[in-house]
Amino acid sequence: MAVIKYPGSTCELDTLKPLKEVGINGEIVDYRAFDPDKYSALILPGGFTYGDYLRAGAIAARNSRGIKEFYIQGKPIIGICNGFQILTEMGLLKGTLTINSTGKFISKWLYIKVRRFDTPLTYKISKDIIHIPIAHSYGRFYEEDLNERLITFTYCSKEGIEGPEHNPNGSILNVAGISSEEGNVIGLMPHPERASIRMISPSGEADGLLMFNSLKKYIEERVK
Repeated sequence: MAVIKYPGSTCELDTLKPLKEVGINGEIVDYRAFDPDKYSALILPGGFTYGDYLRAGAIAARNSRGIKEFYIQGKPIIGICNGFQILTEMGLLKGTLTINSTGKFISKWLYIKVRRFDTPLTYKISKDIIHIPIAHSYGRFYEEDLNERLITFTYCSKEGIEGPEHNPNGSILNVAGISSEEGNVIGLMPHPERASIRMISPSGEADGLLMFNSLKKYIEERVK
């Protein structure tokens, strides 16, 4: 698996660690050297590619060698935070991500609900309420005519209740992450790699590892 490194990416090492913990052979790959025929899956990690100049993810989306070819092959593509922004800028996922309704950077732990179970991060997942952190300024998801089947994660309470009081950034329909029609491409604003260490989790659980274990199963069973 390739974890793509752009100028300004900051989460590639954090992302590599849980991959190795669940037994996925991953490596950090410079965006200029990515070969779509060499890998079974790829992750676009969080960070501030090119300093979020113009728009978050906009420049990286125009310097993404081989990723559209990888998409055409139908392999798993995951965008976390800035990676999600890149995927929308590339047109591989619907919608856009704009500045939070608060107008401020938000960093906090919260809960998200799994709404779709056939994506790389939710394939045969064992829980449908995930405790996970967010850290973003441009996380407010908007799409005028969104097919609700594409919604993969929503912000919610600990009990799974959705509503504006549990929506940190003003995203339409409480969206925390969406996927493509086929399900192989997924983007989310929360950081599963930061929810993969029990020591730093307020709940003492490592819910992020559930997503990476799902990814492993997805690759083993669905990627040829």
